[in-house]
Amino acid sequence: MMKNDQPLKQCQMIIFSAQNHDRQFFDKINRQQFTTQGFILSYYKASLTKTSVNLAQGSDAVCIFVNDQLDGSILKQLSELGVRAVLLRCAGFDNIDLQAAKKLGLFVARVPEYSPGSVAEHTIALIMTLTRHIHRTDRRVREGNFALDGLLGKTVQGKTVGIIGTGKIGLMTARILKGFGCHLLGYDTTQTSSFREIGHYVELDTLLSQADIVSLHCPLIKSTHHLINEKTLAHMKRGAMLVNTSRGEIVDTSAIITALKSQQLGGFAIDVYEREAPLFFRDHSSEIIDDEVFQCLISFPNVIMTGHQGFFTEEALSEIVTVTLQNLQCFAESRLCQNVLE
Repeated sequence: MMKNDQPLKQCQMIIFSAQNHDRQFFDKINRQQFTTQGFILSYYKASLTKTSVNLAQGSDAVCIFVNDQLDGSILKQLSELGVRAVLLRCAGFDNIDLQAAKKLGLFVARVPEYSPGSVAEHTIALIMTLTRHIHRTDRRVREGNFALDGLLGKTVQGKTVGIIGTGKIGLMTARILKGFGCHLLGYDTTQTSSFREIGHYVELDTLLSQADIVSLHCPLIKSTHHLINEKTLAHMKRGAMLVNTSRGEIVDTSAIITALKSQQLGGFAIDVYEREAPLFFRDHSSEIIDDEVFQCLISFPNVIMTGHQGFFTEEALSEIVTVTLQNLQCFAESRLCQNVLE
């Protein structure tokens, strides 16, 4: 990280969709590592929308998360308010109109990768929980029920696992599963020698038809939207498990429900949900959740869902915040930034 001897004009950034942990990590790392820049950080729990965009008045930059949607109209409003930079504290950027941002001359940067082990380990936790019915066992034991009926599991050792998306997170997941003694199949438009050392690349239909467990680790782009749908689910090995810790929209949730009902799909473990934006990162425990698809999903005993927490480790948060503030530093100093999106 570069340091300047001359003090810079203080740069102000508004952090939207901010949770308590965001404030904790941003304040700590800003204070410890970026005192020369003197970044002024403000926090709002609200998502960045047409309603809340005026909160950015007077700021140089805004910081957004996965469920903030920045279409052309919101970007235009930000530009008119004087905002000149948009920083994503995540890797995915499907939620921002990059063409509109470029036309407006906005600086846009992301955190391209962070602690791939965090998401990979969460993926393994989901697989093991569902395979051995840990979620159901925990509830039973708390009620004093120690019966084993209905809890017969399977070993992961020796199973064939299909990894769709063999980037850093997919590769890390594959390496852990290799340690379990799994046979690994991979599918990706970009193949790597690192995955070939532990598994075999095959066509998508082959992967789906042979895998006992399918784990999704691909980005959300046009070609991966509803990659898992009625047709691809029909190609899956009957009774196989599907795991998604990447993006909810990669899966057609209605098709999943149909496959669960017919028992074509034997289990579904997710950390992301196609319609998560109104739900995740907020406490709805005293409310009625008016989402029939969500309610249907959680009614299945062979479905487990976590609330987009795969990234939620101390290591990942430290890296996300550090890189985000480094991106802000590049913007403030008008320096080249390797994480810029164009």
